[in-house]
Amino acid sequence: QVQLEESGGGLVQAGGSLRLSCAASGNFISIRGVYWYRQAPGKQRELVASISTSGSTNTADSVKGRFTISRDDVKNTVSLQMTSLIPEDTAVYYCNALIVSDILRYYWGQGTQVTVSS
Repeated sequence: QVQLEESGGGLVQAGGSLRLSCAASGNFISIRGVYWYRQAPGKQRELVASISTSGSTNTADSVKGRFTISRDDVKNTVSLQMTSLIPEDTAVYYCNALIVSDILRYYWGQGTQVTVSS
């Protein structure tokens, strides 16, 4: 059984920073692409950042220059460093990963709440 667990969310003032982590556990062979999504109340889930197996990254225009995604394949974790946070960043943040085990499939974490106060 493979699980993803996010951590690091919380309440922060505008202009502050948070670092989210996504940790994979269980029986698997490798982690391929990893994606951070967020969903604000009443809005669709949106892709915030992604990182490939080789380490190449992409970030949404709305967070470009403020959010950085990185991965540690030894610890099987992916982090999302968020700086210069604004109230519009308030959302539940989800980790999604393509993981190779006995099958190849995507897994989701349970989400972590980020609230940015003005």
